[in-house]
Amino acid sequence: MFLDRLAELLDGKSAYAIWDLDQSRGAEFAEQYGAKFYSALDDMLADEAVDGFAICSENTRHLPLLEKTVPLGKPVFCEKPLVTSTRDLDAAKLVLEKRSAPVICGYFQPFSGPIKRVSEIVESGLLGEVTRIRYRNAHNAAYGRWFDKPELQWFTNPDLSGGGGFMDMGTHAIHCVRMLFGPVIAISAEIRNYSNEYPEVDDFGIAMLRFKSGVLGAIEAGWTQTGGVGGIEVTGSKQSLWNTRDGYVMGEPKGEPTRVEPLEGSPVRIERLIAAIEGKLDEEELNHDLECCIDAVTIMEAAYESSVSGKWMAFDIQSDK
Repeated sequence: MFLDRLAELLDGKSAYAIWDLDQSRGAEFAEQYGAKFYSALDDMLADEAVDGFAICSENTRHLPLLEKTVPLGKPVFCEKPLVTSTRDLDAAKLVLEKRSAPVICGYFQPFSGPIKRVSEIVESGLLGEVTRIRYRNAHNAAYGRWFDKPELQWFTNPDLSGGGGFMDMGTHAIHCVRMLFGPVIAISAEIRNYSNEYPEVDDFGIAMLRFKSGVLGAIEAGWTQTGGVGGIEVTGSKQSLWNTRDGYVMGEPKGEPTRVEPLEGSPVRIERLIAAIEGKLDEEELNHDLECCIDAVTIMEAAYESSVSGKWMAFDIQSDK
């Protein structure tokens, strides 16, 4: 997907070099996209012509690549989630604390035009005091058998994915609401396999989140959604805001909902890496984003632990921001 996107850009940017643990796959991609192929990772890392790195490996293989790339002082894009456990997170933090260039993840929802506008409305106080939020981020990958393709089968292997549908889709929702509503202090979740299509991993989950601010949140995420409208819903003391098939609207009791006009979106995914290389991203936003990427790992692990224990899981607040 990222190589395709680079190939679509019209300003001359392209993949310069590729390394892959699966050398035949890496060599094939390098030939297809006109990039240099390195059979040895250290040789690619030593190439001074490289401007930045995109880590698109399986989820549980992110950490060693972060440990290799971040110290080089070049922008790094790492697909979501940053890592899949707090054990790996502790090691990642040691590297990230010493970074001298931006590190970004594959989260994109907070940077979309509609969600940027939602954030602006929440901050403005137009909704009044926000009391609760809901976020659905789900599709029908399980029933649609999306992961039967050999290159996608790792999504259903817990040793490589670190989790199933909730890990895949829930981490997007958790990162987004963490950015919009601040630190989460506790979570309760039920996560399991409903469809029996990919039985080695979960395919759906529902989680309740308590935010430090007092807001109560609910997240639905996974691969078994066969209809309905996703997105965020925010309930305030004056008005509420929710998504429709025609975009976001807001309204008050007995009133007619009004359309919420989106803002201009920011660069996401591989374009965000390019913007980081070119120094076009705001440092404060980058730091807040990375903070939320880090917190999302802790929140996600607690969700899975809650699903096993049947209890609310509380954890230390990562930041007061």
